[in-house]
Amino acid sequence: MMGEKGLGRILLLLLSFFPIALGAFVGINIGTDVSDMPEASDIVAVLKSHEITHVRLYDADAHMLKALANSGINVMVGVSNEEVLGIGEYPAAAAAWINKNVAAYLPATNITAIAVGSEVLTSIPHAAPVLVPAMNNLHKALVASNLNFMVKVSTPQSMDVIPKPFPPSTAAFNSSWNSTMYQLLQFLKNTNSSYMLNAYPYYGYTQGNGIFPLDYALFRPLPSVKQIVDPNTLFHYNSMFDAMVDATYYSIEAMNFSGIPVMVTETGWPWFGGSNEPDAKAENAQTFNNNLIKRVLNGSGPPSQPDVPINTYIYELYNEDKRPGPVSEKNWGVFFINGTSVYPLSLGTSSQVTGNSSRVFCIAKQDADPDKLEDGLNWACGQGQANCTAIQAGQPCYSPNTVSNHASYAYNDYYQKMQSVGGTCDFQGTAMTTIDDPSYGSCKFTGSSNSSSAVITPSASAPFSPQGGGSPTSTVLVSELKYVICAISIALMLL
Repeated sequence: MMGEKGLGRILLLLLSFFPIALGAFVGINIGTDVSDMPEASDIVAVLKSHEITHVRLYDADAHMLKALANSGINVMVGVSNEEVLGIGEYPAAAAAWINKNVAAYLPATNITAIAVGSEVLTSIPHAAPVLVPAMNNLHKALVASNLNFMVKVSTPQSMDVIPKPFPPSTAAFNSSWNSTMYQLLQFLKNTNSSYMLNAYPYYGYTQGNGIFPLDYALFRPLPSVKQIVDPNTLFHYNSMFDAMVDATYYSIEAMNFSGIPVMVTETGWPWFGGSNEPDAKAENAQTFNNNLIKRVLNGSGPPSQPDVPINTYIYELYNEDKRPGPVSEKNWGVFFINGTSVYPLSLGTSSQVTGNSSRVFCIAKQDADPDKLEDGLNWACGQGQANCTAIQAGQPCYSPNTVSNHASYAYNDYYQKMQSVGGTCDFQGTAMTTIDDPSYGSCKFTGSSNSSSAVITPSASAPFSPQGGGSPTSTVLVSELKYVICAISIALMLL
């Protein structure tokens, strides 16, 4: 009879097919340059309470890997840049690394990927000759442990390896890395692994000398006269993020490879910066990450690869106050170390980073018309008699200073006071109810008791049209179920 560990590995093999079948995911990076890093168990509690399903560690910390056991969270572990040389030169070092940091924790901890180094080609170029050998040695060690189908090996690279990413159709890797890139792509193709990309529209915009508009970097719609179009393919790019991913696909194609999916291992936006970093602010960070999540979870790829989802990890969980460099470098986190969110962040169409299932809240829709939001905010704070003190300058809910954020607070205050006498959460179609607490930092939203299992807006009279807007739900393509069936078949054969 098969042992518990063997059965667990078969179940992990089965689960490894699910992301393909269920579409794209949004995960999060966990950096550790934090003065007062929370305990591993507290970090996992935050991840679980906010339904974060994928995390990337920059190392293979034993405390974190133990704390993640039986959590249901998919884990990417990291080989540090300092470890790459030794693992690349000595197969025994790779085998020891796998035994200590991967095999020892499976199947309880669902380790699904290993990121070998971080931007090795541009940060430690002298290690380039041993990068792919290190990946090969790790893969061979996984094969020896019968773990290679569950755990994939790749290496994150920055956009800097592509000197001219626009237009995407003419993008190509820096020719000085041709030999290494060819070996890397051949390895990824042979092992059915993803190309890991660190893509930062923040830097693309701030270092772009005004070539591209801010709205393009933040996933905001562009007017017809300012559309970003590749002159060779005539593909329209609605965001810099998509253009960066497509530039990577075209660079891979330029080396005569195809069928290698691109995974974004880092992207995000700083919420605070120095006096010379005006675009590093909470309003932009909130807009970028919320729009990023919606864009990734729609399951589509960039224009050249529309059917290939872009699995993505947000940078990052906590602010890393110990990081060197400009002020913005320390302020990419979406949570404070006490577990509260830096700004309201929606994880999808029906959940938010700040969750509380025992109450119902009324918030502004992310895609609401700005003029209608302004009208709704003014009505709520005026005729609606909402208490809007907290969103005044200097008060806890003033920042981020956006109409959407202020409207959410005002809408909710009105809704909590008036729903019992027929007040609704609509505001000309700009509002929606949620069971997820939109509070963040020191800004606390008042919530109502949730007396029913379904969150349904009352249809009684309201200040604006009572027609509520439902949130779209994600659908699973029937054709993709073949991957699940295939996985089940393999598992049954191995029993």
